[in-house]
Amino acid sequence: MDLIITLVSILSILIHISTSCRGQLVDHLIPDEPSINYPSIFSVDHRDHPLRPPPFSCAAADPATATYPFCNRDLPIADRARDLVSRLTLDEKISQLINKAAAVPRLGIPYYQWWSEALHGVAIAAGVENGVAFNGTVRSATSFPQVILAAAAFDSTLWYRIAKAVGEEARAIYNEGEATGLTFWSPNINIFRDPRWGRGQETPGEDPFLTSKYAVSFVRGIQGDSYDGGAVADGGRLLVSACCKHFTAYDLDNWNGSDRFTFDARVTKQDLADTFQPPFKSCVEEGRASGMMCAYNLVNGVSSCADRELLTKTARGEWGFDGYITSDCDAVSLIYEKQNYAPSHEDAVAAVLKAGMDVNCGSYLGSHTKSAVEKGKVSESDIDRALHNLFSVRMRLGLFDGDPTQQPPYGNLRRRHICTPAHRKLALEAARDGIVLLKNSGSLLPLSKSKTNSVAVIGPNADAATTLLGNYAGPPCNAVTPLEGLKSYVKNINFHPGCDSVDCASVAADEAVELARNADYVILVMGLNQDRESEELDREDLTLPGLQQSLVERVAAAASHAVVLVLLCGGPVDVSFAKNDAKIGSILWAGYPGEAGGQAIAEIIFGDHNPGGRLPITWYPEDFTRIPMTDMRMRADHVTGYPGRTYRFYNGEKVFEFGHGLSYSNYSYKFISIGQDRINFKKSTDSKYGDSGLILVTDIDLESCKKAKFSAIVEVENRGEMAGKHPVLLFIKRGGDCDVGNGSPMKQLVGFQTVKLYGGERIRVGFEVDPCEHLSRGSEDGAMVIETGEFYLAVGDQKYAISVVASA
Repeated sequence: MDLIITLVSILSILIHISTSCRGQLVDHLIPDEPSINYPSIFSVDHRDHPLRPPPFSCAAADPATATYPFCNRDLPIADRARDLVSRLTLDEKISQLINKAAAVPRLGIPYYQWWSEALHGVAIAAGVENGVAFNGTVRSATSFPQVILAAAAFDSTLWYRIAKAVGEEARAIYNEGEATGLTFWSPNINIFRDPRWGRGQETPGEDPFLTSKYAVSFVRGIQGDSYDGGAVADGGRLLVSACCKHFTAYDLDNWNGSDRFTFDARVTKQDLADTFQPPFKSCVEEGRASGMMCAYNLVNGVSSCADRELLTKTARGEWGFDGYITSDCDAVSLIYEKQNYAPSHEDAVAAVLKAGMDVNCGSYLGSHTKSAVEKGKVSESDIDRALHNLFSVRMRLGLFDGDPTQQPPYGNLRRRHICTPAHRKLALEAARDGIVLLKNSGSLLPLSKSKTNSVAVIGPNADAATTLLGNYAGPPCNAVTPLEGLKSYVKNINFHPGCDSVDCASVAADEAVELARNADYVILVMGLNQDRESEELDREDLTLPGLQQSLVERVAAAASHAVVLVLLCGGPVDVSFAKNDAKIGSILWAGYPGEAGGQAIAEIIFGDHNPGGRLPITWYPEDFTRIPMTDMRMRADHVTGYPGRTYRFYNGEKVFEFGHGLSYSNYSYKFISIGQDRINFKKSTDSKYGDSGLILVTDIDLESCKKAKFSAIVEVENRGEMAGKHPVLLFIKRGGDCDVGNGSPMKQLVGFQTVKLYGGERIRVGFEVDPCEHLSRGSEDGAMVIETGEFYLAVGDQKYAISVVASA
């Protein structure tokens, strides 16, 4: 019997070593970013048992670890993590401070990769090892619309469902032994401050309220929590781990000589308080995210990953963050090598560990922490603090409870849960609901399925499968291009790309014009792709690339009917020419709509779906590019002529407004009831704002804030004949002749709900308005304040007046 136990023990240790070494070999196995020839479906093998076991610790058959307290599932995670950390040598501890956390075979701990991606589906990082490689038997995952388009649906339930599906597929891949990590570095909840930002496509847009709601829904979904939260209590089992990034005020990659690695974002306390920080606060307090990422850039002279005020005092202290904090990749090395923020390698290590960062994406801490300890810059307790956070999250993922495939509630997830019909249907639903109809003159759309005999499809994005996906994408289950989607409706389709590429340096205008002349209708599929906007690539202009505009205008002029213009792009484009051209009858913005995007576009064009998406970002004119990207101010400056940013503060001309979106139906609104139209707050006698008309939110007790909440009931009617899904947006605006130059937003979103209505149907929608939250804004010193005076609620063209007063 002793011999059998010994053999089992040896076998278990060998399994641990093999699984950990496997992770170290991945560098040689990861393929380049997939080309346009994606597999139509993942390799199918529906056996319930994985081909190889996923990495885990505390195997039931391993008597060597059976007595360790860190393997005892009955103990609190804090105690288990503390016990594990106490058993590590200094060198072993240091080996855990990088994203490629080394195996510790003597304790049965396998290699772990902290870096995995799941922005809008389980993804890969081109040419770089991360936790999922898609190089085994699982070759695909459902590719949902890029975040900016999903946000346009203004549907928090949809966002939750997408994230839950992504989390299930991620766990299934891990259970199949095809991944080495369950910590996914999503969502990106930075504010899309400038329309040129190459990574704006990854975000929910420009509004902090919308972005906050997206963050909460996504985190709850991907971590396996309930939609309303609370099902996964602090310390509870996670489906996978979410990571809110990039903390904070990160929204410039590479523009006009300024790059994200050294850029010092000069941000006012006011803008930090009511624009940049709220999404992260919500992500932590409501979403209960288990991960955060500190950004590359400095904020007001302090490197983000070395900012103790930001990471420890604010995130952990004020917001109650309980999880791990990672650097962006190689961000720690920049602190010394490029930013000159720290005077030595060891000082850079000390700065981030003492600030509250826990793990370094990159090798820098692995290379310099030992020296920092030896020189007295870092204590072993600084390292232990970080490791406690790291191992606590891995334990919450169930990776120290034995074989994950044998553990409820996620052990049963397998390959059959990846690229499922339900998930692919959800990807189509999300694309349909996000696509925005920007223009529809003369009700050109929808086209008649019975009367449309021929269609000319023209444009470089019409048959480009990769363009559909945007960035941070994995290989999709089956991508449908716009051309393929349209072919399912019309047999007689002629296609020409028109341009040599999206850059459109040369055009085949004569061929495109000839096709247009001989077709009943023309659909132009234009826009951008990752060669024009992406990570490390900000745009220099807001126009269509190269000769795209010229091609569109020539084709439109030659066509027998007004043409349809479809735009695939993440950031806004100045298409004023198309907006004002009578021969361009309809404009659709389809973002980067994911694997089902071509089908969704076709369904909208031919009326099988009624578009309802609304823009989550202002579309600016090209003239906006005279404003430097490096100017971080949100508020307009009337003295200098600075126009401000986003719909809340921008006072310049717009191509299309935030929230703009048409439908094949007309919707009307009517305020039915408002819980109270006069809000009276007791003013503190010793308020530092005196008689300025400002009330400090922290001076209002919780009970008063609770009593101030009120309901707003709005009746919504679909006055068209076609059923539709419609987002109802509720704004707060300043009333009367109030001067918003004092830092108040011109208006701000305070609620949204999406309703489904048949033609002629009415429904009543209820909103809860919380004045302590929704009527507040940042003061110049960074405090949240409420102004007294007149406001009004606004939905569509309807307004309802309310007032805020302060009494002694």
